[in-house]
Amino acid sequence: MTDAATGTGPVDAAFKAIQRIVDIPGKLLEYQVHSVTAGIDAVGEVTIRMEYNNRVFSAHAANTDIVVASARAYLNAVNRVLSSPTYRVHAQHSPQPVA
Repeated sequence: MTDAATGTGPVDAAFKAIQRIVDIPGKLLEYQVHSVTAGIDAVGEVTIRMEYNNRVFSAHAANTDIVVASARAYLNAVNRVLSSPTYRVHAQHSPQPVA
């Protein structure tokens, strides 16, 4: 699947595009970036907390590209939502975990 979105920056745009594709109306509660390594090719680790259906889901990912790490962390949180016993499938479709 492919989508594009605009936002207040590249991370916000990536989150909006992913949210449109997966149709999970989660609320981003926390977004953190930490440097895992040093130097010009440093690896950044992104940790997020997302609320869905009154539950909080945490996820993280790391990459040298912070936008990629952010998108992967968001997708990891979405996959946790989808695999949660409290997830309610929309009547129109049955989403699959995304990678």
